[in-house]
Parts: sequence; C-alpha cells; structure tokens
Amino acid sequence: MQRFLASTRIIDWQAPAVRELACSLAQGHDGDEAVAKACFEWVRDEVRHSWDYRQNPVTCKASDVLRHRTGYCYAKSHLLAALLRANGIPTGLCYQRLSVNDDGAPYCLHGLNAVYLQQYGWYRVDARGNKPGIDAQFMPPHERLAFAINEKQEADLPEIWADPSLSVVEVLESSASVQDVFENLPDVALV
Repeated sequence: MQRFLASTRIIDWQAPAVRELACSLAQGHDGDEAVAKACFEWVRDEVRHSWDYRQNPVTCKASDVLRHRTGYCYAKSHLLAALLRANGIPTGLCYQRLSVNDDGAPYCLHGLNAVYLQQYGWYRVDARGNKPGIDAQFMPPHERLAFAINEKQEADLPEIWADPSLSVVEVLESSASVQDVFENLPDVALV
C-alpha cells in the first residue's frame, strides 16, 4: 500500500497548500470514509472542470490544480489522490475508455480514482464535476461514477495505478490550452 500513499512529482501531497487543505477537510470527520467523502466532494464541487468552463491554464500537478482551481478529469483525480494520501488514505488512479461524443470514435481516456476504504476495500470515485446529465456521488459500497460504459469499444480499465499514465501527463504538460488538450486527448487500444 505504500506506493498508494507516496508523494510524487504529480501527486505532490507534501506541498504546503495541499497538506493544509487536506488537514482542514479532515477536521470534524471520523474515519477514512467520512474524510474521503469530504475530500471527494470538495474536489468535485470546488475545482472547475477545464473543458466545461473552457478555463486555462492546463494543470497536471495536484498543487497546480489547487492553486488554479481548474483541471481536466485527470488533473482533478491527481488533486483528490493528493488530499487523500495526505490524510493517510491509500488512493490510486483509474481510467475509463469513453467515446468523446457518445457516438463511437474518437475515444479517449477518462480519469478517476480508486480509494482504499477499510470497510469496503478499493472503491472507485469520480470527482470530474457534476453538470446536467452527470451526477457522480460518494455512496460506498455503490459506485456512482460520472459515466457509464455504453458500447463495446468503451471500457472500465481494471488497473489501479499508483502514478498517472504517462500519456495523460504528456498531454497535460505539453498543451498550451484546454483546446490543445481536447484536440489531443489520450487514448488506449482495447485488446
């Protein structure tokens, strides 16, 4: 579990602002489930999804997501992982492969998290941000993610990653704008 608690270049939970927010969100909450819910809801509701709001800059590192309060789903999952890890809750990164326009190709990865809760084990959450048609919630043991898998080329990828996918990091760190990210969304081929 140590790798799911580590502070890394991207999941930089030891940054002072991240640690301070993590501590603040945990206050008044008992147990990993209550702390995880508070952190999840804060990221989901207080950090704007970059594409929904067409908001720059493009963020990747958890501390940058917090500083700018904006990020694509991937970046928001990096901040949620950092906040939870700062509170001693093992957290990984997960991905779905989804149709960009809900009607076949092109496809892209969608980023979310897996949180290890003592009562339930690994539990996936999606702090992407709600809007009409999207209602992600924290309701263990039931998953309520932002997106359902609707066709055979879409998939819930089964891996739980300690570090973000390199393709995700490369797109976020090399893009000058949210439009650039949208035009180069990472994808994987299904086997």
